[in-house]
Amino acid sequence: MLHTTIAAIRPLDEPAMVAAGELHGRLTKPAGSLGVLEELSVRLAGLARSCPPPLPEPAAVAIFAGDHGVHAQGVTPWPQEVTAQMIGNFLAGGAVVNAFARQAGASVTVVDVGVATPLPPAVPAQADGPPGDPAGRPAATRTPRLVAANVRPGTRDLAVTAALTRDEALAAVETGIRIARELIDAGAGILLTGDMGIGNTTPAAALVAAFTGVDPAEATGRGTGVDDPTYARKIGVVRAALARHAPDPADPLGVLAAVGGLEHAALAGLILGAAARRVPVLLDGVIAVSAALAAVAFAPDAVGALVAGHRSAEPGATAGLRHLGLDPLIDLGLRLGEGTGALLALPVVTGAVRVLHEVATFDSAGVAEK
Repeated sequence: MLHTTIAAIRPLDEPAMVAAGELHGRLTKPAGSLGVLEELSVRLAGLARSCPPPLPEPAAVAIFAGDHGVHAQGVTPWPQEVTAQMIGNFLAGGAVVNAFARQAGASVTVVDVGVATPLPPAVPAQADGPPGDPAGRPAATRTPRLVAANVRPGTRDLAVTAALTRDEALAAVETGIRIARELIDAGAGILLTGDMGIGNTTPAAALVAAFTGVDPAEATGRGTGVDDPTYARKIGVVRAALARHAPDPADPLGVLAAVGGLEHAALAGLILGAAARRVPVLLDGVIAVSAALAAVAFAPDAVGALVAGHRSAEPGATAGLRHLGLDPLIDLGLRLGEGTGALLALPVVTGAVRVLHEVATFDSAGVAEK
């Protein structure tokens, strides 16, 4: 599945991008006056191979959840059980991501790809699941669903041994590809990345450092807000893990296996699956960015499907976005994860495309040009 997905990913379509740029020049506004929105809409036209590109709706948030053996190194004060408890909160609709999803009209799918604590019965992924709905209800009014796809109950401790085997990492990547296909087949016009996993900013920092070459201190942040001793220990854990495993960025599956998390690998698969179908992916924070680095290492043209939703307060996110050549749409100092920053950026993406669909040209509106 991974190989066929990568083979389906193509570069952005130059004629569609040229057409979108020319259309912007004919719309009733000064050329270039919408700044980044014009660049974004042109790139989305290239992704879709059409001008104008389809409106990025409905939106589907995919929250991949997993636990981490590196938790044993004291990189976070939060107990590991919080991962499963927060999944319960997602399913009950009580988390920040749920509030923002209701505001944006987005569906929420939670995928257990590696949670250590047993979870309630899951709803099997189906072609007629979110964001489509047989009752025709808006996405935001439906109950979030849980998909069971647990590869193993948490990773191994990356400070001691490889976090995953190559087969486990591959299984997680292909889970992400399947979820992307299911959400797109159900009608999603854009996928938003979400994540949940206590301790997951530590493997994210290791992935960022491995793929970008930045120093672990530049890739590692305070996550949930750890104190100075914990922060120093966290940097040391990342540095030691990279020295122990020496992951090769030319072997993205090997990097994910050595120092990644199951949710990171699944998010990389989600990105690849969407890119193969020419559907945009709106990235959230540092977990998504670290996964995007892996996805682009698998398939460089996958970067064309990526939109950076926001600049996370985690420094690894900035380092990763710089490596990918992506500029974030908003910068609010967020570091929550879950998909929250991506949801807040969603109206910006939709607005960028809507301009090409709905704004009149100078000729059609009878407005004189300069």
